[in-house]
Amino acid sequence: MGDDRMTGEKERLYLYDTTLRDGAQTQGVDFSIDDKLLLAGALDELGIDYIEGGYPGANPTDSEFFQEKHSFKDARLTAFGMTRRVGRSLSNDGGFQALLAAEADAICLVAKTWDYHVRVALGVTNEENLQTIGESVEAVVSSGREAMIDCEHYFDGFRTNKDYALSCAKAAYEAGARWVVLCDTNGGALPHEVFEIVAETAKVVPGVSLGIHAHNDTGNAVANSLMAIRAGVRQVQGTINGLGERCGNANLTSIIPTLLLKSDFADAFDTGITPLRLQGITHLSRLLDEVLNRAPLPSQPYVGSSAFAHKGGIHVSAVQKDPATYEHVAPEAVGNERKLLVSNQAGKSNILAELKRLNINLPANDDRVDELLFEVKRRSALGYSYEGADASFELLARRILGDVPRYFVVDRFRVMVERRYNAAGELTTVSEATTKVTVDGETIAHVGEGNGPVHALDRALRKDLGRYQAYIEDLELVDYKVRILTGGTDAVTRVLIESRDGKGGRWYTIGVSTNIVDASFEALIDSINYKLMRDGAEAPSIS
Repeated sequence: MGDDRMTGEKERLYLYDTTLRDGAQTQGVDFSIDDKLLLAGALDELGIDYIEGGYPGANPTDSEFFQEKHSFKDARLTAFGMTRRVGRSLSNDGGFQALLAAEADAICLVAKTWDYHVRVALGVTNEENLQTIGESVEAVVSSGREAMIDCEHYFDGFRTNKDYALSCAKAAYEAGARWVVLCDTNGGALPHEVFEIVAETAKVVPGVSLGIHAHNDTGNAVANSLMAIRAGVRQVQGTINGLGERCGNANLTSIIPTLLLKSDFADAFDTGITPLRLQGITHLSRLLDEVLNRAPLPSQPYVGSSAFAHKGGIHVSAVQKDPATYEHVAPEAVGNERKLLVSNQAGKSNILAELKRLNINLPANDDRVDELLFEVKRRSALGYSYEGADASFELLARRILGDVPRYFVVDRFRVMVERRYNAAGELTTVSEATTKVTVDGETIAHVGEGNGPVHALDRALRKDLGRYQAYIEDLELVDYKVRILTGGTDAVTRVLIESRDGKGGRWYTIGVSTNIVDASFEALIDSINYKLMRDGAEAPSIS
């Protein structure tokens, strides 16, 4: 496009998420395969066009992730890797062959486009680097996959040797790359520079084949991405919540709502995200935080808990009368809610949307919707968060609707932790749990040992659940996360448990208490109840 005016018919803009690869470079972040599958499914549900799943060959998790074919509704799963190494043939480059063997729809190759790095980091000539770019892209195209090139340090390279940076982009495009992505790898570019360099590049590579990959080291990654779009790129890359190395990547939870809700972009572009799907972006943002066991950042634009929060006094009164003058978009549009000092508004639409997702269709004027909304807000004040605990939310909703049978009653439980020497003379710590439950009038008590209190409780409770034992034989507790919500000796603890079964089901449940064992047991009980409800187990009474 090359200027700052966007007119005419709408163009297609493609969204590329690299949370599972670039986001994993964040300090303290380590995704499991199950984490990747959960988040990839949520990204696909939102309407993302490309999901970069990782770097096959770089680590065992990513290699295993790409061994199986993963199907999505709309998204194209992308594998990330490097162009072939200079001095090796394509067939003799193990890393490149791992990419070609990956079960992926597209392959994104990172390539050097700054002549300084070609000379110092690679130790090859500019011409040799161009040859590897072209041959690598051609090999991906020949394999039947969509080829992309990430032009590493493109903006730095352009400043020092414009002609060579352009020749790298052109070589990739002419070799068949669907996307030539311009990377601000060290995050040092400013918006006006990005606009000018992208506009120049669009004279060599058509904008419909250009992308932008911005890092946030100057705090301008979102602005740089938007300016690149105005200058001509038609693919924008980023991560959910701006996750990424150092200061992070361009934040898609800011970019996506801007593209759909701000007229300058909404009138010019179409994406794969509909207004209805956009309402799920706040949920996705908080789901990622729950998976990472992190507290969400309240001040995040659009999706933060404070994004539509207003203080008391004259401002609150004005917001109640005319919220549009105090909020740049409606909170409901992004699945968020307005918060006032004296009241909470707009939460009802969120509840109805979530109920609809669970195939529970209730009219907005049903009193039970208000009851559920009140209960969710009451529990939220205690520390519950249902963004990442979908199974516990469904149980709560169906209990209020009267749809959850009372399968069993927990009469009591006890946990003991003992540090002792085992038969081999080694000092070990053993947890022992005793549970007593009533199932259909029968009292069942069992003792279980485990490598921790939760493991011991799980073993004791599921050793014999009477008439329901057959339903829970394949139930497995696979992950356990703890977050301390308040400090002090009476700290409130939130526990998130991930469970799965032999049918491929996977769900999350939550518990909150000042006692970590009590919170864990609550989440464990929810997990078992959800399994029984989902599998249609019958019960003698309804609660």
